[in-house]
Amino acid sequence: MKIQKLTVENRPRVYALLRLAFPNREFEARLVEQLHENDRPVHEWVCLHASRIIGYVVFSNAYNGEVCGLHLGPMAVTPDFQRQGVGTELLGFALRQEQIKSQPLYVHGKPGYFSKFGFEPCSSPICPFDKDNAHFLSMRNSSESSFMVGYEPEYQPAPRPDPKKMKRRSR
Repeated sequence: MKIQKLTVENRPRVYALLRLAFPNREFEARLVEQLHENDRPVHEWVCLHASRIIGYVVFSNAYNGEVCGLHLGPMAVTPDFQRQGVGTELLGFALRQEQIKSQPLYVHGKPGYFSKFGFEPCSSPICPFDKDNAHFLSMRNSSESSFMVGYEPEYQPAPRPDPKKMKRRSR
């Protein structure tokens, strides 16, 4: 297993990995594609096994008017390598990198998993995708004031169609 920074030529392989890891969902793959298309500043790594990308992690800016830390995610491991320590190794590696290890970090995810890495539940800032912050954790968060943490605009989920306004097919 080898971990390295994501290269531009490997981006399509990461999009494919995200579609495998999150079946029946396009959000994660489209999010990362759009972050790349819009040249957002990100820190990202891949895990390789026999020249195959089997894991991916990305960090993007968190905002409170200005940059106040980094958001972790999405993070993914190809299904046939899940539950084998790949995600643990990949995230552990990323958290030791210079550009990550001194920043406040935020993640919207499973508390049981991310607490193993030092993430803790937080009441501030508030996650716009988790109003009670039940699944919003932080690391090195010294924020004492309450605010809604900002994400890059690409994180906004696509609006769901209103079933009442959808046309029905005639028979």
